[in-house]
Amino acid sequence: MKLVVNNREVAIDADPAMPLLWALRDVIGLTGTKFGCGAAQCGACTVHLDGQAVRSCITPISEAEGKNLTTIEAATDGTDRVGAAVHAAWLKHDVAQCGYCQSGQIMSAIAFLKSQPRGKPPTTAEIDAAMDGNICRCGTYARIRAAIADAARTIA
Repeated sequence: MKLVVNNREVAIDADPAMPLLWALRDVIGLTGTKFGCGAAQCGACTVHLDGQAVRSCITPISEAEGKNLTTIEAATDGTDRVGAAVHAAWLKHDVAQCGYCQSGQIMSAIAFLKSQPRGKPPTTAEIDAAMDGNICRCGTYARIRAAIADAARTIA
């Protein structure tokens, strides 16, 4: 099976039912995407499939075939304008504490901001709704919300 991961074609010899999370981490070696719950409830494993945020712990690799898969490694490497703005805002607002959930939080935030009409700042309620399902055990939700609002202003 061939996947396009971070704009690079990758051949994978694995069961098509294998979750993307394990293909990314164990087969390809991209460990930025984290395992949290294994049931798509926490958001730590969020990646983008054709620009949409998906939970990689329950998404089979067969679903990614023929689609563009983006992980945290590419989303924050500085080549994506929205990803760079979110990454910078995360640092500016000192969002991370333990950091475990942050790759999933960032991936969800990027997908959300890319879905917003250009020039329209998201409301607090819209940010909260977009980030629903991304759990932060350290409770940095206020900083996450502030960072997303800040990134939205940057890309406006």
